[in-house]
Order: sequence, then structure tokens, then C-alpha cells
Amino acid sequence: MLEGVHDIFVIGGGINGCGIARDAVGRGYSVYLAEMNDLASGTSSGSTKLIHGGLRYLEFYEFRLVREALMEREVLWRMAPHIIWPMRFVLPHAKGIRPAWLIRLGLFLYDHIGGRKLLPATKTLDMRQDPAGKPLKPLFTKAFEYSDGWVNDARLVVLNARDAADRGATIRTRAKVVSARRDGALWRIAVEDTRTGDTEEVSARLLVNAAGPWVDKVLSGTVGKNDVHNVRLVQGSHIVVRKKFSDPRAYFFQNRDGRIIFAIPYEEDFTLIGTTDQDYLGDPAKVAITDREIDYLCDAASEYFTEPVRRADIVWTYSAVRPLFDDGASKAQEATRDYVLKADSGDGQAPLINAFGGKITTYRRLAESMLEKIEGFIGRKGKPWTATAPLPGGDFAATEFDAQVSALKRDYPFLDQRLAKRLARLYGTRAWAILGLAKSLADLGRGFGADLYEAEVRYLVEKEWAVTADDILWRRTKRGLHLGAEEKAALEKYLKESGGRRHTAAA
Repeated sequence: MLEGVHDIFVIGGGINGCGIARDAVGRGYSVYLAEMNDLASGTSSGSTKLIHGGLRYLEFYEFRLVREALMEREVLWRMAPHIIWPMRFVLPHAKGIRPAWLIRLGLFLYDHIGGRKLLPATKTLDMRQDPAGKPLKPLFTKAFEYSDGWVNDARLVVLNARDAADRGATIRTRAKVVSARRDGALWRIAVEDTRTGDTEEVSARLLVNAAGPWVDKVLSGTVGKNDVHNVRLVQGSHIVVRKKFSDPRAYFFQNRDGRIIFAIPYEEDFTLIGTTDQDYLGDPAKVAITDREIDYLCDAASEYFTEPVRRADIVWTYSAVRPLFDDGASKAQEATRDYVLKADSGDGQAPLINAFGGKITTYRRLAESMLEKIEGFIGRKGKPWTATAPLPGGDFAATEFDAQVSALKRDYPFLDQRLAKRLARLYGTRAWAILGLAKSLADLGRGFGADLYEAEVRYLVEKEWAVTADDILWRRTKRGLHLGAEEKAALEKYLKESGGRRHTAAA
């Protein structure tokens, strides 16, 4: 590397940007990543939280995408068994929507084209006998049960960033790229600290645009290209209600309009219902669930559940914009979920590679594809490596999560089962770093409510780039579902008073 020049500059701290940064630095490239807000503050924390092949994508003949995604399920589970785990899905057969033979065919392909080894196969259920039928209306007598995976999406992003930083990458949050210009074979990138207003210039041999919903804006505004239109912005919204059923399985509901929604056990006490699909024309930073979407999700779920889902049941909503590659599909739900990488370089000019579209399940493969393109421009340094390398805290066997919880309780007997499981789920083997030499709950410092203690907050600030209460409550831990307004305000005040520790996450 030239003195003061990075090999790769990545714009965007979502799953694609952080995945690319991790892969690249692990191969020996020098990497600088800038995210204008918090990590995973856009699309990557607003997903349905699934590691899945995308059963419904088979209807649109997306066979390559589905196969790649299916193959990634167990790879990602092995990489991060604390934040990713298998989940069984129950697909009730609803007459007049999709014929049973078509569903069976799709599930046969689902079972056999993705290299499934650990996940159990599909089976047919008699809903009059199976416990999964209890919360549903009696008219649903047959269902199909299949396997996919669950992921804590925002933590997946943060752990990729943490691993990248541990391997030498520079990860900057609240750092907005305000301009990027070519200077011969180099990029000169101006990065503004959005908290202080200070600006620094960073030089790099190659620029990666992984800005998600802002990818076209980066091209048109920051890089200075006009008439850019590569992505179709599609809004997806979710509602969270008090637990609707006790079964650990999730539901896959087919709607009369041809769309589907999921009803998924969430954070032990809740049910997550979503998602919607509608084109979005506004500012991605201001996306919010609409009344129409709330009604749609409540009505669609109520078609299946014996006990209707009402607005009064909702405890939280979230909405995000998915930047799908614009393939000209007539309907939002038919637009491809595949990713497209496009390079822009002239003779002797510094290269730019843009990442359009993609889904969280295939982020690692997108990163590998990006590195193939990067190698073509600035030379190869290392081989693909991420498929067998655990993410921070995930260095234990995929099937041994319960053993991790038991070990944590053994070493810290003052933890109750719920807190031990929560810490193991979020941090895996790094939970020990949070608890340290503690002999009692009092040793964990101030309690902010809902079993969130100062020791965990300090760790999130010092190691995971958390700055605000929202960073901690809604992206790092989901404790926001349990804390009241006064408790949230107290946490925010604490963070502002201890702001001197904010800059230590890259260490």
C-alpha cells in the first residue's frame, strides 16, 4: 500500500458493505469503510430476519438465486450459531390460492438443490392433530412444514464490522462521504464527521459503492454522475404484537392477492408479522409504516388466526426500503432479489464498483463476487476464506448453543436462565468479555431496566460503535421492546454524559 493510501474504500455500513470490508481485509487488502449513520441503520435492520432460500422466488424462476441462498443457510449457521439458528415453518394449505401439488414440487426442490445436511426435510402435517393447528382457524386441515433459518440481522452486520476491524480495517460510523473524485489512479474521498462537522480526506485505489437505498444518490450526488437509475426502492413493513402462539415454529401465510406474509416467534414474548411490498418514492431515511400497510398485515394474519390481529395488539412497527435491482418487473413483489455488481473505470482511472440489490442471506456470496471484481482491478492478495471462519462470538459448534448457555450460568451463577440465554444469543463466547470478573448483578453496574446493565452498555459503546439509546435498544439488543419512556431517557442521558468513550470501538 502506498503511504496513506488504502486499497479499498467502502461506502455503506449495511450488510453488504460490512461483508465486503470483512472479506477484503481478511485477504490482505487495506480497507476503510464509512457509514453516514449507525451500522445497519437502514435496510439491514429492517428485514424479516430470515436466512432463507426464498421459496416464493421459485415462482419467478429465480433458480440460481434460490440455490445459492439455500446453500448459504448452513454456512451462515456455522459461522454465527449464536445469532443464527434453524427454524421450522408451517405453510397451511389454503384452497384456491396455490395447488398442493405445486407447493410439494417447490418444497421438493427446496429440499434437494441446496446441499442441505443438518436441517430436517419437509413433511406434511395434519392440522387437526398437530399443535401448529391450534392457533389457526379449523378450515386449515393440511399444512407443509419445512426448514429455513432465523437471523438477528442488525447483529450480523455489527459482527461483520467487528471482525473487519479486528483484522485491521478502519470502520467509521456517523461518517458521511460528501464527495469522491478521481485523481488519476486514485480516489480522493471527503468524509465528514456528522457529529462534529470535521472533514478528512481519504485516498484509495478503488471505491466500492454499497450504499443500499442510497446507491444511486451516491452515484449522482457524491460521484457526480447524472441520470442514474439502477435500483427500485420497495418498502417492506412489519408489525410486532404480543405473542399469538406458543409453538416454536413460524407460519408462512399465503394471501389472496398472491403475496405472502410470515408470523414468527420474536424475542420470546412477541410475534413478528410481515412483510409488505410496495414501491417507495420518498427519502429512505424517512420511511415509516403506513395505515394501509397496518391494515393489510392485520387483515392477512386474521385470515388464518382464530383470534384476529388488531391494531390494539401492536407494540412496535418497523419499516425499511429494499434497494432491488430494477429489472423492469411490473409489480414490486416480482422484482428480482438477486444482486448485480457493475464496474466503472476508464483508461488509467481509479475503478468504481457498485453493488445493486441482494438479500441478507447471500451477502457473503455477494462479497466474494465483489472481491473477484476487485482482484481484476488491483490484483489478487488472498483466497476466499469466510465460509469457514466464525464471526465474533460464534466459535462453537452450530448444534451446541444450549451448552454455551449452561457454561455461562456455571461461570456466573448469579445469572438467571433468561439473562444467560439472552447474553449468549447476542454475544456468544464474547459474553464472558462483558461479564468479566463479576460475582453478582451489582458488579455489572447500573441497571437500566429489562436486564440491561452498565457492563453491557459499555461493551456496546466501546466495541460495537453504539452511540445513542436507539443504537443499543433497537439494533444491538431489542431491549426497546421492554423499556419504558423514562428508562430510555435515562439511558440516553447516561450515553451523553459518557460520550468520551464513543470513539474506542475501532480498537
